[in-house]
Amino acid sequence: MKNTIVRMGLFAVLALGCAAESPDVGLLRDEVRAKGWIAFAARTEKGDLDLFICRPDGSAKTNLTRTPDFNEGLPQFSRDGSKLLYRLLPRAEHFDNNRHGEQGTLILARGDGSQPRIFGGNGEFPWASWSPDGTQLLCMSPRGFSIVDVASRQVVRQFPRQGFFQQPTWSPDGQWLVGVANSFGESWSIARMNLTNGLASAVNKIDCCTPDWFPDSQNVIFSWRPRGQKAQSGYGWTQLWRADAEGKSRELVYGEDGRHVYGGHVSPDGTYVLFTGNMQEDGDPKNGGAPMGLMRLRDAPIIGGPSEELRAKFPGANNGPVLTLPSGWEPCWTFSESPAGPGASKP
Repeated sequence: MKNTIVRMGLFAVLALGCAAESPDVGLLRDEVRAKGWIAFAARTEKGDLDLFICRPDGSAKTNLTRTPDFNEGLPQFSRDGSKLLYRLLPRAEHFDNNRHGEQGTLILARGDGSQPRIFGGNGEFPWASWSPDGTQLLCMSPRGFSIVDVASRQVVRQFPRQGFFQQPTWSPDGQWLVGVANSFGESWSIARMNLTNGLASAVNKIDCCTPDWFPDSQNVIFSWRPRGQKAQSGYGWTQLWRADAEGKSRELVYGEDGRHVYGGHVSPDGTYVLFTGNMQEDGDPKNGGAPMGLMRLRDAPIIGGPSEELRAKFPGANNGPVLTLPSGWEPCWTFSESPAGPGASKP
């Protein structure tokens, strides 16, 4: 029964609802339960997108925003978990996965979602990402990159974007950014830039997105749809990969034929990875989102479901364990207890 359930895939197991959980998944659930909080956007019963937090095992799910006239998304904790940024849209406007970081207004709040404040006007401070110490923001617009002092809201530095156009993220050591770029001979490449000298280089080319850092600032997690797949008339499925930031090596982390896997976010200790996925290319933020998954990086590569083509390419891949979490979009993770606040449960 254990192998049957695992090979059905992460998302098929969720659809079964009360399907028996394998012992390995149960051990993973117990292992991560007290390791901080996950923040994510999810659809409410009223139909809007709110921000939620839950424990990494999926328990203690708590709505942080409760704003039925607005949609919130793209949460990002500061490195110490004390602060939270996200974007706020009128409810009638949906997040566009190719420009979501520039939509609506930027909101800064405490880590538990309290004391939210509007930081600039509509469309200002696009693609904001925290500095390691949480005192500055890295932003990107067609004019280039800018570094903004949070306290004064003043731009303290500007530099060219060099072909980067989406999803820039400041490295934990403060020396780099990683993002999506079209400046390396191929579209939708993952690249990093040295923030001291502005030099940029590709990490992985062709049909990549949603990059994020490992805590060592030497490795990157990202989504990639390798070419040459036979599924979907050759279009294929997007998988979760890791690579060293110099682009010299790469490894499959999770793949499942039938699901595009996005939103990879490595735990603050570099031990686990959180992700989401859906049959739709954008992770389905316009509807209910998609179930999140959590796995140990040491168990990679893991392949979900039958995925015959993918298993033939990676015959030594594991079946799991993968912990299925609530549906969510663009999740992030902190080990801090700051997001708990008065309304959230302790483990």
